[in-house]
Amino acid sequence: MKEPFQPEIFGKYYLVDRIAVGGMAEIFKAKTFAQAGFEKLLVIKRILTRHTVKEEFVAMFIDEAKITAKLQHPNIVHTYDFGILQGNAYIAMECVEGKDTKQLLSKLSRRRKHLPEEFAVFIAHQMLTGLEHAHDRVDNEGVELRVVHRDISPANILVSYEGEVKVADFGIAKARSEAEDTKDGVLKGKFEYMSPLQAQGKKV
Repeated sequence: MKEPFQPEIFGKYYLVDRIAVGGMAEIFKAKTFAQAGFEKLLVIKRILTRHTVKEEFVAMFIDEAKITAKLQHPNIVHTYDFGILQGNAYIAMECVEGKDTKQLLSKLSRRRKHLPEEFAVFIAHQMLTGLEHAHDRVDNEGVELRVVHRDISPANILVSYEGEVKVADFGIAKARSEAEDTKDGVLKGKFEYMSPLQAQGKKV
């Protein structure tokens, strides 16, 4: 049973509800306010308190913010802000009102139904369009970022109620600009969705 969440103020953001808690971070639905009644709904991804002293986790979190801030595409969840507040690193992101594909497939499975082919093809096409943008994006110097997500799975593909498809969670993405490669023997991502190259620890 989900524990009741008490809304809280977090810097300039008001955390309305806790959406999920993972191994590295917790996700909140939040609001930000400005003058004349301006109000914006967004999502705050905040590193878990127990990981704030672990340099590796903080570095991964910062890498995610730096990578996603450079990606501006309709099929990728937008990043608005990054900071460290009360000792916790956070990322402010676009709020996609809808469901992730894992939730869609689970609900269909309970009803003993399949996702219609035309919908599956549409979602896959939109997802690949976003991934292509990430891989082909260039920096201010004209150098390709060559971002590879490395954690593409149904839970990270969001479908809005308006029919938009957006790739989320670049937490373990690799970019050409990164100084170090993943350590030998260390696999990051969900094994059942890895490409053969990724599963073998080769360059992706």
